[in-house]
Amino acid sequence: MILRSTLATFIGLIVAVIVVQLIELLGHLVYPVPDGLDVYDPEALAAFVETLPPGALLFVLAAWFIGTLTGGLVAAVLGPDARPARPARRTWVVTAVLFGFTAANLAAIPHPPWFTLAALLLVPVAGLLAAWRAPRAKPAGD
Repeated sequence: MILRSTLATFIGLIVAVIVVQLIELLGHLVYPVPDGLDVYDPEALAAFVETLPPGALLFVLAAWFIGTLTGGLVAAVLGPDARPARPARRTWVVTAVLFGFTAANLAAIPHPPWFTLAALLLVPVAGLLAAWRAPRAKPAGD
């Protein structure tokens, strides 16, 4: 049961990262990254982020929100249902990891204050929604 719960959490994380990457890729198709941008140069990257229109940043917020929500739900659904709190616990593990990725991104690349605040609020809200919507185990005897 522990192995299945761990595997469900891991698959939820993989799904979350894939969803984030796909939505961000879609955002890059709508708002292309300029040729020659050195993404390993923090100053060049910071200057680029300053020029982004709000729509481009909204793609990133949507990616982080939907990725967290989807990954959390997948982790909840795939795990064993021995105890009622377990699906939500797996969801919170996925949320914590995605929140860590979000915080690392925000620390590495300067973003507008509105975006930073929205990101730090939306990822936990997505986790809360996933935990709320996670299937619950029924008590024995029902």
